[in-house]
Amino acid sequence: MISAGQAVREAERQFAAAGIGTARLDAVLLVAHAAGLSADAVRANPAKPLMPDAEGRLIASMRKRAEQRMPVSRLVGRREFWGLSFALSAATLDPRPDSETLVEAVLRHTEDRAAALALFDIGVGTGCLLLSLLSELPNAAGSGSDICAGAVETARANARSLGLAERARFAEGDGFAGFGGPFDRIVCNPPYIPTADIAGLEPEVRDHDPRVALDGGPDGLDAFRRLAPAIAARLAPEGMAAVEFGQGQAAAVREIFSAAGLDCLETVPDLAGRPRVLVAQPRRNSVGAAETALL
Repeated sequence: MISAGQAVREAERQFAAAGIGTARLDAVLLVAHAAGLSADAVRANPAKPLMPDAEGRLIASMRKRAEQRMPVSRLVGRREFWGLSFALSAATLDPRPDSETLVEAVLRHTEDRAAALALFDIGVGTGCLLLSLLSELPNAAGSGSDICAGAVETARANARSLGLAERARFAEGDGFAGFGGPFDRIVCNPPYIPTADIAGLEPEVRDHDPRVALDGGPDGLDAFRRLAPAIAARLAPEGMAAVEFGQGQAAAVREIFSAAGLDCLETVPDLAGRPRVLVAQPRRNSVGAAETALL
């Protein structure tokens, strides 16, 4: 029987040998998960013995992390986002901290957080964007869609676990999936990786996130071109939209949304200082083709 500290050291050694940059942290988190302890408890009690069943679970997780480069979040089945815990599934993108930039942007542009706002999330995945916003906007109600039935079920489960199910509705489908609007806030983290770039992504992303949530077409902009007119058509007159995009795409996404009849309020940088989120609103006193664009 080995101790928690010994297990951490061995896991760290194997992860470092596999070229994993977060070897120590990953080792602590997987030992904690296998033993049913918190990471702090593992750090504080390195002499605590691991039971045989915990050791068996740890060995299986270590192999998947080192050999298959499966992310720790997928191994434990959860990801923390905006201070909340979200279950993952094979049908959902693994939320990244940079996407919290979108939540921050929406809240910064929402002066009255007690207002009864209508929210919509296109491609809801785990529900992390919509549910994080609902946790901060107590009188808001939200809807979300996803083309993957498994993602819709995961989002519903997360809404229930977070106590937000009464204010959140989800449906399987593309775009607005039959929801009519108008909406005060529309958010979206669409697939934006150029198809040719997917092979070069880190294996944690390339091999374990759903390709449909990554592949944005030849230039990564297919989803933006398709969704921008529909977003413009369903935004309330005083509403706003926030969309995440990839590296080097800021100017192109601004142009796409402007052509759809939206005024671009700001481009928000992520944690590394790279442009990450576009915030847009309906163009004032302008009527365009976007009003007839329905998904």
